[in-house]
Amino acid sequence: MTGRLMLLDTASLYFRAYFGVPESVKAPDGTPVNAVRGLLDFIDRLVKDHRPDHLVACMDADWRPRWRVELIPTYKAHRVAEERTAGPDEEQVPDTLSPQVPVIEAVLDALGIARVGVPEYEADDVIGTYTARARGPVDIVTGDRDLYQLVDDRRGVRVLYPVKGVGTLQLTDEAVLREKYGVDGRGYADLALLRGDPSDGLPGVAGIGEKTAAKLLAEFGDLAGIMAAVGDPAAKLTPAQRRRLTEARPYLAVAPEVVRVADDVPLPDVDTAVPRAPRDPAALETLAARWGLGGSLERLLATLTA
Repeated sequence: MTGRLMLLDTASLYFRAYFGVPESVKAPDGTPVNAVRGLLDFIDRLVKDHRPDHLVACMDADWRPRWRVELIPTYKAHRVAEERTAGPDEEQVPDTLSPQVPVIEAVLDALGIARVGVPEYEADDVIGTYTARARGPVDIVTGDRDLYQLVDDRRGVRVLYPVKGVGTLQLTDEAVLREKYGVDGRGYADLALLRGDPSDGLPGVAGIGEKTAAKLLAEFGDLAGIMAAVGDPAAKLTPAQRRRLTEARPYLAVAPEVVRVADDVPLPDVDTAVPRAPRDPAALETLAARWGLGGSLERLLATLTA
């Protein structure tokens, strides 16, 4: 794959659209379509402003993979609506958002925008694998800071992070990461697992916040260097830091596999080129009328065909 690749963290973006666009935006039958239309408007702006050659809507085929939960049982546990013995657990999603997700998927398919999810993996892992395989620059569009770990100036990989709704994007490169967090992309995963992330159920290391984690990484290079320092009496660690890191060894032994996105997901063979015409015009016309997609869809179609 050559040319500029844009990867959408689709669930992250339609959640942003849902909360950023009022529920008064409705289909003819009164069903809210704020997430649908908000996402279409967002994709329109992204394609118009950044002109990708390839575009993939990356999906959560499994938002809480069991292999991650087996390593850290608290992983996203507070977001489980219902546990299931087979297949992914049910995630807590607002009642008026859930019915919009199949509509989003149907519209993307009719447009011909590649939509990729892989069983037992999150969208982050799909994004990580596409990024690893890309031969050109990559724009990752997400409201999830976990993907900062993929930022790589040398390869032209950056994160477009919505800072207010879906209208304003922070173009995150290594300079931004160093200024805000004191690490580059490669160091961000270590920072995140040391600091922890309550939104993902990751406890982190007690007493080590973001600033302390950044200082430790600056001093010792990476997590392996920090843990080597714990066993070195001459290393510049405070007694409290040494004790806390020692107590956290079981967590730190498994956290990297949970926090770091996969880069070896078995991706399907799909056409990722930005569509210049709808794949299924008849289906798209039906969807537009049924859900009242109006100007949002018309603007995106105009941008895609320009």
